[in-house]
Amino acid sequence: MGLPQNSIDTPPQPKPSSTPSELPPEAIDLATKLFNFARQGKTAELGQYIGAGIPPNLTNGKGDTLVMLAAYHGHADTVRMLLEKGADPNVLNERGQSPLAGAVFKAEDEVVKILFEAGARTDYGQPNAVDSARIFRKDDYLTLFGVEA
Repeated sequence: MGLPQNSIDTPPQPKPSSTPSELPPEAIDLATKLFNFARQGKTAELGQYIGAGIPPNLTNGKGDTLVMLAAYHGHADTVRMLLEKGADPNVLNERGQSPLAGAVFKAEDEVVKILFEAGARTDYGQPNAVDSARIFRKDDYLTLFGVEA
């Protein structure tokens, strides 16, 4: 008597991911709405969707996460909420940019502090947050990061 075929014998194969052109228009509209909520700092609205199951690390076609968009536009409360819901502060976009370096570039003091305290890496991205702080002479950020000016 042989054993039945199961997942031990044949591991499940991953399903191919959908490309944007394969997504229904409603899904594209929802994603656009969510990315706009992040850009606009609509924390409560975005939080409802995240609470309902939208992944906190959702990325757009350029690889920007919700955290990246909220950080770059200076929405500290939105960044904090996303991090509390499990968003990763270290996801780089397709250009190799990190949310922390973007916040340094935009001189978003509160966002920089929130991201750093949540474990955002100062050495991720190109340019990374330390390099950006040096370029823009943000000695207060370098002090926060524990590096010399």
